Amino acid sequence: MSDVTGDHAKIGDAGGPSGVADLVDALVALRREIEAVALPLETVTAATARRERERGLDQLDDYLLPRLRADSAPLLVVVGGSTGAGKSTLVNSILGQHVTTPGALRPTTRSPVLVHHPLDAEWFTSDRIFPHLAREVSSSPGPTPPGAPGDHPRDGDPRSLRLVPTDVLPQGMALLDAPDVDSVVAGNRELAAQLLAAADLWLFVTTAARYADAVPWELLSAGAARRAQVALVIDRVDPGAEVVGDHLRQMLADQGLPSAPVFLLRESVLVDGMLPVAEVAPVSRWLTAMGSDDGARGAVIAATRDGVVDDLVARAMTLADASDAQALADAALRRAVAEAYAAGARDMRQATSDGSMLRGEVLSRWQDFVGTGDFMRGVEEKIGVLRDRVSGYLRGRPAAAPKVNLAIGHSLEAIVFDAADRASERAYLMWRADPAGAVLLDGLVLSRASADLRGELAGQVRAWQGDVLALVSDRGAGKRGRARTLAIGVNGIGAALMVVVFASTGGLTGAEVGIAGGSVVLAQRLLEAVFGDEAVRSLAHTAQDLLDARVEAILEGQAARFTAILDGLVPGGLAPGGPPPGLDAGPGLRAAAHEVQSAAAHERAARAAQVRTHPTHVSLTPDDVSTDRSHTDTDRMRLGQLRGADLPIAVDPYAHPAPPPGGPRVLSRLWWRKKARPGSAPVSREGDS
Repeated sequence: MSDVTGDHAKIGDAGGPSGVADLVDALVALRREIEAVALPLETVTAATARRERERGLDQLDDYLLPRLRADSAPLLVVVGGSTGAGKSTLVNSILGQHVTTPGALRPTTRSPVLVHHPLDAEWFTSDRIFPHLAREVSSSPGPTPPGAPGDHPRDGDPRSLRLVPTDVLPQGMALLDAPDVDSVVAGNRELAAQLLAAADLWLFVTTAARYADAVPWELLSAGAARRAQVALVIDRVDPGAEVVGDHLRQMLADQGLPSAPVFLLRESVLVDGMLPVAEVAPVSRWLTAMGSDDGARGAVIAATRDGVVDDLVARAMTLADASDAQALADAALRRAVAEAYAAGARDMRQATSDGSMLRGEVLSRWQDFVGTGDFMRGVEEKIGVLRDRVSGYLRGRPAAAPKVNLAIGHSLEAIVFDAADRASERAYLMWRADPAGAVLLDGLVLSRASADLRGELAGQVRAWQGDVLALVSDRGAGKRGRARTLAIGVNGIGAALMVVVFASTGGLTGAEVGIAGGSVVLAQRLLEAVFGDEAVRSLAHTAQDLLDARVEAILEGQAARFTAILDGLVPGGLAPGGPPPGLDAGPGLRAAAHEVQSAAAHERAARAAQVRTHPTHVSLTPDDVSTDRSHTDTDRMRLGQLRGADLPIAVDPYAHPAPPPGGPRVLSRLWWRKKARPGSAPVSREGDS
């Protein structure tokens, strides 16, 4: 039997010609992209994508990166299965030691137990694998039956990993007793799936009564999709019920696992909490052969590793699509808000420029201010007199703001508030119609303008009126002949300019004259007399722009109530010119996944070339381990001695037919010759896990 550990170590050397270092670099880059993915919005694919993201990170952290960085690390065999299938009993039975405690209560196995050869301790005491699990190191196990005092209690921290060294296990192999895949505790189920995903080899345990249950087959199907190496144990098989083995093999073939080894264990009496040695001998012999043959171990590791890489690439592509959907959903929600408040701005502009605002109190106050009844007659001929009347009126009370300014302010506040309120309702309804937006709404709070808007509006309107007076003063200062008049009559000239702004943006139209009457004409002619025709148009445009800017600021503040929710979903908020960080991860994910594909293809080609250059004979026949007496004491320590592995094959209790033609290449060589199975009366076993 050849030792190819050195070859595998050389293949994994960083910087070597194999391309492993490049593959590790590509996977590290892909991990950064996966970790950066943000999936806060409830899109159609979000829930699935969140699970895929976590599983992808677990694959990288728990298995793929540690395995590539330490290719010669021990083969990790994870023993998983259904509640009460007998996982812990099987582990204890093949080791001949009580390293994990079965129990009648459910859930049975709680914290995972990892059994390893003492010389392999360094691989597992660090956080090289399962960095999220704390370590609990036990002393070497002894023949402690269930219920007796020991240092391995059942009740442990489910997020810790208990390490148990034993020299009966071959060096280069470790067994991990995982929680139940169908545990009533959700955390146990999730941990079991995570541990299985980190295995080089699954040893899946089920029973004759439950081998077709849905939950285990979901995991097996997922394992088949990523080409995981799997072996199955059917426990508690009654005499005459061996047909379950044939049915299980057919189910495995249908799921893409046609050559997975299947071991059948009879219903039997436990002795000191363990299965009879003849029952576990085939499993012990198979594991011993696997653990003591470097070529077989390396082949299993390589096959599982390649499958996980391919599965990770596919997972990254799925995440990229989900990230694109997040970016589109975010953009759609922001667009809905922008459209709603843009419509509000248009409503406000329409209401303040079509003359309709000049009805009612504003018009009445303006007429009172200028004495419309005296000046409407012959306004064209007496514009000079009008100017004098206005100046004289203001000269007497220069500091007082005309009531028309107050009326304009009140009317403008009402118009802008109404526009903001309708915009809030529009945005609310559009979000409520979108599943991604509906879950972000908190009752009816956002369906109306904010409670503090009226106070903000009052301040902004007063500020705009101050802008208009400043504009009039600045423009009038250049009119040397009218400087004194403007200095005294700024409020009146400002009121006239506001009236003109609300009649049109750059001059009156016939329709607006009909709405506002001669009072608007009066204001227009007054401004023309002071500043000239062109200047009036320019002043009106500037005043309107100043108003639009302030209203826009008000509406942006109202819209921010919606967009702040989106910004708060992802740390970092809105990126300049694009969606928040993490919502635009799709392109980066695809590029990183393609880099992994390329690096993996190079690494596999280099590995295949090295195998052709340095061929290794792989023999997995159990007799090579059980009958070879030429090993030194050191070899025997390294190879270990699982319980029943040295029994003659003739006492194997079950038949294992040859694998189906055309099956996978690795595990198909581990099937044993067909043997007769001795009969036995069934005895129920309680409390197995």
